[in-house]
Amino acid sequence: MKISIILASYDSGHYHGGMGQGPDALISGGLVDALTMAGHDVTVEDIGRVGDTQEREIATGFAVCNAVATEVRLARDAGRFPIVLAGNCLTSAGAVAGEDADAIIWADQHGDLNTPETSTYGFLDGMALATVLGLCWRPMASAIPGFKPIDPSRCVLVNARDLDPDEKRLLETLPIERTECSGVAQATERLKIAGAKRVHMHLDMDVHDPRELQANRYIASGGPSPEQLRDATCAMALAVPVVGITVSAYDPAFDAQADVPPLVGQLLNDLIATIEGR
Repeated sequence: MKISIILASYDSGHYHGGMGQGPDALISGGLVDALTMAGHDVTVEDIGRVGDTQEREIATGFAVCNAVATEVRLARDAGRFPIVLAGNCLTSAGAVAGEDADAIIWADQHGDLNTPETSTYGFLDGMALATVLGLCWRPMASAIPGFKPIDPSRCVLVNARDLDPDEKRLLETLPIERTECSGVAQATERLKIAGAKRVHMHLDMDVHDPRELQANRYIASGGPSPEQLRDATCAMALAVPVVGITVSAYDPAFDAQADVPPLVGQLLNDLIATIEGR
């Protein structure tokens, strides 16, 4: 497969800070080699610095989305499969826009369903999925080239277990399909029934059980092992048409043994093989 890896090395508006170091760490950890050895044609594009130099979280976060949307669309136009390596989850809004995605699989220990009205800390990335679903930041999201909010009935939330009270209440009112890895068959069947044709797969590395793999500072007990996540995502990719992938929220400062890069390489290789074989 022809693959474009797109680097978005930002964390909360800061270039190459915190989880913004994750994309480069995945590349230096052998991701391109792993994909190339599996027979794929891989190019790497880096959005570099975007926005102004003041690194304002909101403005810069959406500038990153704009740049990613452009790179993803260029990849698609060239017949390449886009894989976005991002520091922040909000970046998936740009990938969704560039892919013309109409459905999303969101694997994350968090719900990312806060809004400015419900967020206790004002953390923009805690509103990432809410933004993708059109629940908040609508004017800024609508300025992302090609962005269309995804209907919540075409959203699968995988292994979200660290939820704020307002997120729990919101989930009671929305037709989002929640599942653990063991239940993905039923969840993806719901996506098919909802008419999903172009699915974006968002993989936040902190979805894992922290006893098995710790990707960043956020720790919530439970979650899948790398093998369980790999099996579940491949089952979903076999069931529905995945048109792009985002890997986010890897902070190498919390991965002293550099366990994450080879696991991401294996995960992506298995996913791409599944997508090719549909």
